[in-house]
Amino acid sequence: TGPMISECLGNLLRVTLSAEYFEDKYLSFSVIDQSGIAWELDEAMASQCGYTVTYSNWRNIEFRASALSCHSRLEKDMFTVTIQIKASHTPDMKNTTTHLKSASCRYGPWSPRELVCESNYMEVSVRREVPQTVKDFIQDEPDDWTLAFPEAKAGEASVWQIVFHQPEEKKALLVSDAWSAGYGLNTTDTRVLLRIPYTAVQIQLVEAQGITFSAVRSSTFYKQRWMILMVDTAVACPLDGVDYTNKTITWTVPKYIQPLSAGATSFKDVLVEAGVDLHKLSAKEMTSRKYVLSNDLNAITMKIPIGAEGGYYKTSVSSGQHGTKYTINLFLEHQWEDNKWGLTKHTIIKEIETPFEQVELAIINNSNLSVRLMNVTVGMFLPDVELVNLTIDGATVAVPEAVQHGYLTYEIRYANGSKAYVIKVPFDAPSIKKEYMRADMRAHTLNVTLAFIIHPTSETFTVPVITVSTVKDAVLPSARGFCDGRNLRLIITRGNVDQNWLPFISDWHLTPEAAQKYNYSLRDNGTHLAISVPFLSSHVNYEDFHTSGIKASLHLTLKDGITLANRRDFSISCRFSPSELIQCLPNGTVVITTVKLVGIADLDTSLLVLRDRQCKPSLVTEKTATFKFNVNTCGTSRKFNSTTMIYENDVLYFRPGNDTPVYQLKFVCSYAIKQTVDIRYESKKNPPPSIKPGFGSLALSLKLFKEKSYSDPYQESEYPVVKYLRESLYFEVELLQPEDARLELNLDDCWATNSRSQDSLPQWPVLINGCENSEDSYRTVFHEVNYSIRVKLPQHLKRFEVRMFTFVQGTTLLQE
Repeated sequence: TGPMISECLGNLLRVTLSAEYFEDKYLSFSVIDQSGIAWELDEAMASQCGYTVTYSNWRNIEFRASALSCHSRLEKDMFTVTIQIKASHTPDMKNTTTHLKSASCRYGPWSPRELVCESNYMEVSVRREVPQTVKDFIQDEPDDWTLAFPEAKAGEASVWQIVFHQPEEKKALLVSDAWSAGYGLNTTDTRVLLRIPYTAVQIQLVEAQGITFSAVRSSTFYKQRWMILMVDTAVACPLDGVDYTNKTITWTVPKYIQPLSAGATSFKDVLVEAGVDLHKLSAKEMTSRKYVLSNDLNAITMKIPIGAEGGYYKTSVSSGQHGTKYTINLFLEHQWEDNKWGLTKHTIIKEIETPFEQVELAIINNSNLSVRLMNVTVGMFLPDVELVNLTIDGATVAVPEAVQHGYLTYEIRYANGSKAYVIKVPFDAPSIKKEYMRADMRAHTLNVTLAFIIHPTSETFTVPVITVSTVKDAVLPSARGFCDGRNLRLIITRGNVDQNWLPFISDWHLTPEAAQKYNYSLRDNGTHLAISVPFLSSHVNYEDFHTSGIKASLHLTLKDGITLANRRDFSISCRFSPSELIQCLPNGTVVITTVKLVGIADLDTSLLVLRDRQCKPSLVTEKTATFKFNVNTCGTSRKFNSTTMIYENDVLYFRPGNDTPVYQLKFVCSYAIKQTVDIRYESKKNPPPSIKPGFGSLALSLKLFKEKSYSDPYQESEYPVVKYLRESLYFEVELLQPEDARLELNLDDCWATNSRSQDSLPQWPVLINGCENSEDSYRTVFHEVNYSIRVKLPQHLKRFEVRMFTFVQGTTLLQE
C-alpha cells in the first residue's frame, strides 16, 4: 500500500504509482546509480537504458525496469533498482515533494538467448560462453558473416564493436558511437546485451505471414588478445498483427521468423504462455475470461472478447465526438529450441487499443417544477473524464465560478466506476430563456455547453446541453380601454411573456416615430403600454351610424418580435357624438366629415358626392372625406317650422355604372329663425368701437411643408433641406396660443437671412406690411387655409409660397 507499489515480474521490476496520491501533479522520474547519482529520465534515456513509463487502468502510472537496465545493481541472482520521483503542483517543478523507492527482484535462470519486446524498445541478451574461434560462428551464411570481419578489423583496438547487417551495406560502430546513436549496451560476466529504440536508424521492417516486424540484424565483436569473439545480437518485434472483428481482438504472432532463425535448421516449441499486465494466466483463468490461446504450426494466436476482464475502457475523442476505446495490456512468452542457440525465450509486451467507438451520452431532465429548479443529469462517463468549465450565454466560466451565475454542478459516482454530472440552475436565472407557448404555459430552456478533459491524455471535448421544461407560470398582458371626447385609449398591463412583443394596428407596426407622424400617443414605461388614437384617424374602424352616435373601434395586436406571429389581441369600441362630424357655421357654411364603414370594403372616399354629384370632397383620406359648402348649394333642401329652418343633404356613394347608392349618410343643419330675448338697456352715449394696440404672450410656429397640400411637414431629422433655385418652398405660420376663435393671425413682415440669426446681414424681405415684395423677381404667393381635420381654426394660420433663391454679391455666391 502507499503511494508506490513494487512488483517483480520475471526479469522486469514494476512500480505502480497510485492515481489518488499523484493525481493532478507534475512528475519527474530519475534513476539512482550505485554511486548515488540521480539520472533524470527522458524518452531517449528510457528507451536506451531499459525503462518504460506508461499509464495503466485510467490514471495509475506504471514504471518498469529491465533486470539489465543501465543503473541496475546485480548481485548473484538479484537485481536492485532505485528510483526517485519528484512531484509538484506546477509545471516549473517548484516546491516539489521527493519520493524514493528501491526494490530488489530475483532473476534467472537465463536462457542462452532472451528477446524482449517492450513498448518503447527491443532488447536482446545472449550468453557469453568460453571464447570460440570466429570460424565456428560462420554457420550456413558465410557471405553475410565473413563480410562483417573487414569492418571489425578496420576499427580501432577497442573492446566492443557492433556491425549492423543492412541490405545495402554493413555498418560498424564503436561502443561510444553506438551509445551516442541511442543504442544501449551492457555486459556481465555471463551475458552480452543490446537494446535498440524503435526509432533507431538501423531498424529494418520485415514481413512474415503478412505481419510487419521491426528487426535489427547485428553482430557484436569482442577483441581478446589475438582472437575476435563474435555474438549474434539479432532481434525482432511485431508491430501489428492485431485484428478487430465481431467484437473480438485477434492477435497473431508468427513463429521462427527469419532474422531470429538464421543458421538454424530444426525447431521445437518448449513453452507458450500468455497473460495480462505481465501476469501469466492459467488455462482455467483464460477460459473463465473467454480468452482463446492457440499454438499452430507457424503462428501463435490469442483471441480476447472486447470488454473482457483484464482490460478496461478509456475515453477518447474523434472529430469532437465523445467515445471510448477498449485497452488491454497483453504479453506473450514463447520458448523454443533450435540447433543454433539451444533455448530462446521471446517475451512480447503488447498494449492493444481498439478503434474509436462513439458513445451517446444521456441527458436526463429531472427538473423540479414545484421549487422552480432545473435539474439535469449528463452521463455516463468513465472515471478518466473531468468537467472543467461551462459556457453560459457565450461566456466560458470554470466550474467553481459557475455558482456566481446560478449554476451548481456536482459529480455522482457509481459502483462500477462510472460517473455522471448534475447541473442545477433556478428557472429564474438570467441565462434561462423563457418563451411563451400557449395559454398559461412558458418554456424554460437551459442552453449550456459543458467542456470536459480526459486524463491523462488531456484531450478535450464538449457536450451541448439543451433541455426544455414547460411550466404553468405565464402571465399574459391584459388591457383596459376607454374613450374620452375625441380619442380611443388602450392601457396594456404587461405580463412576463411579452417583453419582446410588438404593437401592431392591422399590419402597421406602431413605433414611437410612427405614432408621432400620425399624432398618436404611445408611452411605454416597461410595465404599462398606453396608446391613444384620435377618433378621426386612418387606423380607426367605423362600424355603424346610429342616432346615438358613430361606433368606432380600435384593434391592437401584440406580435412576436421574432416570428411576427399573433400573440394577443385587444380592441376598444366607443360611440362618438355625430356632432364630431358636422359643423353648421352661422354664415351658412357646412363642414361635414363622412367616414368609411367596415361593411363597404371597396368604398373609395374620393368618389363620395353630395346630392349634386358635382359637389366633391375638399379633403380625402383613406377612411374619411370632408365636404365644405354653403347651405344654398349642392342640392341641399330646406324646410321650416315655427322656430327652425332645417337644411338637409346626403353624402352618397355610387358604384361605377350604378345609379343606386350603396352608401347614404343624411345630415341636417338647424338654424333658429325666431328668438325672444329679454334685455335691459339705458340710453347712453357710447364712444365708437376702436381697436387699441396692446401687449400679450403669443405662441407661434413656423413650419416648412413638402407639398402644396400642406399635409406633410419636414421633420426635425430631415433638416437641412436641400432645394434647387426657383423650387417652391411652402411655409405655414400658426398661432398656437391662445386658442381664441375671435383672434385672427396677420403677418406683417417676413424676411430671409444668410444665417440662423434674424438680425444678420444680408437680408431679403419676402413680405412687407403683409404684402408680397414688389421688387422680387418671383413674388410670394399666399394660399387659402380651409377647415380640415387638422385645422380647426383656419383664421389662426397663414400659408405662403416662396421660390428658392440664394444671396450673391456681384457674381460671388455668399455662403454661411
